Amino acid sequence: MICRKYNQEDMLIREILTITRLIITQNYFSFQDKTYLQDNGLAMGAPTTYILSEIYLQFLENTKIFDILKEAKIDGYFRYVDDILIIYNENKTDVDHVLSSFNEITPSLNFTLEREQENKLNFLDLSIMKSTDKISFNIYRKQTTSDIIIPNDSCHPTEQKLVAISYFTNRINTYDLDDARKQIETNTVKQIIRNNKFNTSILNRFNVGKTKREKDNRQKRWAKFTYCGKETRQITKLFKNTNVKVAYMTKNNLGKLLKSQNNP
Repeated sequence: MICRKYNQEDMLIREILTITRLIITQNYFSFQDKTYLQDNGLAMGAPTTYILSEIYLQFLENTKIFDILKEAKIDGYFRYVDDILIIYNENKTDVDHVLSSFNEITPSLNFTLEREQENKLNFLDLSIMKSTDKISFNIYRKQTTSDIIIPNDSCHPTEQKLVAISYFTNRINTYDLDDARKQIETNTVKQIIRNNKFNTSILNRFNVGKTKREKDNRQKRWAKFTYCGKETRQITKLFKNTNVKVAYMTKNNLGKLLKSQNNP
C-alpha cells in the first residue's frame, strides 16, 4: 500500500510538472498573419500566471532572499505579489547593497528601489508617513487613477455595480486613518459615486453593522444566468429560499462582441 501511494503521488507530481512546462513554453499569439512566441516568462493575465509567479517568488525567498535580509540586518520585510516593503536602520544597513544583492539572484528579475521622500513612502494603496513619535496612513492613488466604476445606469447586476463602492467604504472603515483624512477620503468617494450616477445615500447601506444570519448547512448548488435587467431578477428570486445560489453574467462583454464578427 505504501509503494502504491508513493507511485500515485509521483505520477501526480509528474503530471503537474508536465502541465507547468507546457504553460511556460507555449506562450504564443498571432497578429497580422504573424505568430509571436514569448522567449521567457509567463503570459500576462493568464489564470495560472499568478499562481506560478507566487510559487517562484516564495522559492526565491526561502532559498536566497531571506539570507540577504539576515545578512543586511533588515528589520522588516513585507511582500504583496511583486511589491515589497523593507524596514531598515540606515546606520546598520546599506540599502543600495541590498538592492544589488537582489538583482544578482536571477537575471530574469529586475528589482528597483523607491526611497521615502520627506518621511513618506507609498506602498500599494497606502501612503505611509513617519513622524518622530508615530506612523500615520493615508489613501494613495496613482496619478493615472480614474474615477470610473460601473455606472448606475449600466445593465449589470446590482451586486456587480456595488463592488467598487463596497471596496472604497471598506477601506475607509478598516484602514487606520485619522478623522481628517477619513473625511477627505469620504468626500472623494462621494464624488466618484456622483460622477457614476449614483446617489450618495447608497453609502449608508455599507456603514450599517452587518446582522448575523443563521448558518445554512444545506449543500449549495450554483446556477448561472445571463443578466438582462429586472426580468432576470424576477426569475432568480424564485431560488431565494432554496439551496441554489445564483451567479450573474453579462452578454455585452468584449469576447461576445468579437465573436459576433464575420471575420474571425
